[in-house]
Amino acid sequence: MKGPQLSIDTASDLASIALSRDGEVFAERSWQCRRNHTVELMAGIDAMLTEAGVPKDELTAVFASIGPGMYTGLRVGISIGQGMARGLGLPLVGVGRLELDAWPHREFGGEVIAVHRAGRGELAWASYRAGREVSAPSLAKPDELAGHINGSTLVVGEVDEALAALLRASAPVEIVTDEVPRARALAVLGNERLLAGGEHEPALVRPVYLRSPVIGPLESSQ
Repeated sequence: MKGPQLSIDTASDLASIALSRDGEVFAERSWQCRRNHTVELMAGIDAMLTEAGVPKDELTAVFASIGPGMYTGLRVGISIGQGMARGLGLPLVGVGRLELDAWPHREFGGEVIAVHRAGRGELAWASYRAGREVSAPSLAKPDELAGHINGSTLVVGEVDEALAALLRASAPVEIVTDEVPRARALAVLGNERLLAGGEHEPALVRPVYLRSPVIGPLESSQ
């Protein structure tokens, strides 16, 4: 049995972390972080490690959600994952947020579409079948997403009432709106990729953003 593995997901306001061995979770935490990842994430990790009786130097791998999702949250989560992997000499594995949202529904008989609100009236979405990616993450307006749905489809993630009504009017569709902490799925998928040789040089792990963040140079004062 391998040593403990740390999973970090900060792609949304719902932060989640977990400790696992061979993909089996034995400790986890999730909380509404509300953009306080910089302050709360490392404290949460330290508390979880202490409660589980796991010293940092016993960790054997770090798994991180790489998005798409919240700009600051992803930066903080991935940076902490990189720092721990580099400092402790551990492999780092990145897994996409939409894949993590879809994974609990991998046994659904049709297509699973994972979505989250991306601002500017757009949705980030990707589709999966039996746990395998069918459509890569991309942006779409709600009516454009509705046009992609046909046949037996399950939509999961950030689906409000207006979007649910639009999707149901376009085709028969099942919808699951409960936000599930992603660290448990990350523990499984991260371990699978680690075993398949999918770890990365920590410095090369980057957040996935489907559009450039709206950040520009500061104007000089006159």
